[in-house]
Amino acid sequence: MHTFYTNETDYRLVEQLIFEWARRIDENRVEEIADLLVPNGRYTVQSRFNLDRNLPHCSIDCHNTAQLRDRILSMRIANIYERHHYRHMISGIQILKKENNLLEVVSNFSIIRTMELDGQIQIIFTGQARDEISIDQQTILFTKRHLVFDSRAIETLLVIPI
Repeated sequence: MHTFYTNETDYRLVEQLIFEWARRIDENRVEEIADLLVPNGRYTVQSRFNLDRNLPHCSIDCHNTAQLRDRILSMRIANIYERHHYRHMISGIQILKKENNLLEVVSNFSIIRTMELDGQIQIIFTGQARDEISIDQQTILFTKRHLVFDSRAIETLLVIPI
């Protein structure tokens, strides 16, 4: 039987951090997600297929907030894509363990994309977030955000971080 870390205060703070990440993307405040990651934190989006086979390819792999901010800036000024919106559904948040001030956290996600022009709605991602979160008396931030999507490939261009 696996035991889980069950501090209610930490759990609520973790839950709010995860929800805030999703809300900033869903409300088109994508630039603000970098503020939820420590400066040298890592943000990775990878297929479950690659992860299960220890294949290193990731759809997005930012090794710090500067890389994440650069990706978001290019999304805003360089990429051309049909305007669309995301809506995140988050469930199953669990704190697996705490060592010092680092929490190992997993949660499930699904992301619905709505195309602005024709209103087409589609579930584009389902998967699991595998996070490492730093928590102390003043701050709670992601140190690693590893989003593993269930499908083998991405159907369309992944422009907006998930």
